[in-house]
Amino acid sequence: MKSFLLLIFIFIFCLHHGQNNNIVNPEKIENPVQKKNNGRILFLSQNTPLENLKDSDILTSAVFQENGDLGIHAFFDNSLINYLHQLEPGLTVDELLKKGNYQFSFYVDGKLIYQENLNTGAGTSDHKKFKTSLRIPLLSSKNEDSWGRYLWMRFYMAHDGIDALSAGNHVLKIEIRPYYLTTSTIITGSVIAEGQINLTVPAQNTTEQQIAIQPIQSNSGWNISQERINTESIRTLNKKIAENRFKNITGIAVIKEGKLLIEEYFNGSGRDSLQDTRSVGKSFSSALTGIAIQDGYLKSENQTLKEFYDLKLFKNYSSQKENITIKSLLTMSSGFDGNDEDSDSPGNEENMYPTENWVKFTLDLPLTGNKIGKNWSYFTAGVVLSGDILDKTVPKGLKNYADKTLFQPLGITRYKWQFTPQQKPSLAGGLRMRLLDLAKFGQLYKNNGNWNGKTILSKEWIKKSFTNYFPDHPDFEGYGYLFWRKIYKVGNKSYEAFQSSGNGGNKIIIFTQIPVVIVITAQAYNKPYAHQQSEKIVQDYLLPALKMSNE
Repeated sequence: MKSFLLLIFIFIFCLHHGQNNNIVNPEKIENPVQKKNNGRILFLSQNTPLENLKDSDILTSAVFQENGDLGIHAFFDNSLINYLHQLEPGLTVDELLKKGNYQFSFYVDGKLIYQENLNTGAGTSDHKKFKTSLRIPLLSSKNEDSWGRYLWMRFYMAHDGIDALSAGNHVLKIEIRPYYLTTSTIITGSVIAEGQINLTVPAQNTTEQQIAIQPIQSNSGWNISQERINTESIRTLNKKIAENRFKNITGIAVIKEGKLLIEEYFNGSGRDSLQDTRSVGKSFSSALTGIAIQDGYLKSENQTLKEFYDLKLFKNYSSQKENITIKSLLTMSSGFDGNDEDSDSPGNEENMYPTENWVKFTLDLPLTGNKIGKNWSYFTAGVVLSGDILDKTVPKGLKNYADKTLFQPLGITRYKWQFTPQQKPSLAGGLRMRLLDLAKFGQLYKNNGNWNGKTILSKEWIKKSFTNYFPDHPDFEGYGYLFWRKIYKVGNKSYEAFQSSGNGGNKIIIFTQIPVVIVITAQAYNKPYAHQQSEKIVQDYLLPALKMSNE
């Protein structure tokens, strides 16, 4: 009897002690399904509220359909904030919310495929403080808005989930842990919920015509390369595009040593299609600025806004605003309070588009206080401003100047601008062009600014454009004059490139150390996997298909 009473005392003490270790009081666990499945992740085919959830709703197996419905309901014995508090007792609730969230691990057939420390902004503060269950859709036929769907897409499209879940039978397992980020490392707790499901992935029918390498038709405007390629790599790529495992790809062109090596079109696109490449057009602003300096219409990229605008006529005037340089607009480090990746930023591009005058919108913005040229943030409105400076400076306006100095010398006759409300060409993006003409723009840079014996861009300008001005930035591998730096890795070899990049996965990729230019056009607009799938195509299929002379 004494032993029994002692056990009860120890249990009550531990329970009380555990509760005292909490930094907030979580919701009570009263639902019988949750009590029964504490520490488990259940897979469901529909959005069923917890109070209506029955055992018959729980899936142990399913036929995988990309356009179907699949979600999870995870049950914990505490709230996330209390798990984080156990990892770092010295932090406040607000500090923990800023530094931690859930970590998701995806396994297929026992192999870890993808692990993500969920962005600290995902999920509501109240949920993370008090809730002991979590429901998110992974796939939704109704396009239910959720960070869970974006998480799934990153696993599936960008990090090899699509390859792991090949046709056949598989076991998908998910584990959830708490994590928080210190100044130097990530601290991860134990598994707080896990679950698995048997998935049958149907085989997809493709034809030989879809898989076969597309022959280059005549009258391309390019010399055709006779070099051999790894045909199996391209056939595998074509099969995945046909199966919609790479989505919304419309065109691929590979130029090697100045000659057209690969030209393929997909999803109803063709050689004459004007591809909507969105922010790829920003790099044209960089080129046209270089040409205007070369022609003497601009003195240099170090000219400041006060030379082009009376800034006292605009809102939020400061003397610092007068010192913003063209270069800082090209490197997206002007100091304007504008960040397209922050929906709350005053200068976010979505705030600009509805206004009557995009230039006025930009010049009215306040400054952040950051030193000009030092702090990078993606700022479309700044590129609009660089285009307006060109339009004010070059003879007969930007539209005529671009055609005369860039497009005509490259033999580009079919293209379509997007215009600002003032009917000026918008260098923010939206310039539509044919695949092979986009390749000409890339090859111009590969040629150090020369085309058919004529200098269009100076070698010095291209060197400046392909300089990494932010070598220590944590979120990307570098940025030049409206070109992104990217390192592609194949085996133990690394290939540096500078690339134009646009929403949907559009790319003009100019490699710096090998004689290759690659263009990918795509329409995966606003999809979380868009850029990653294009870069995966380059790294895993196109580069391995090339036989480089220096290898």
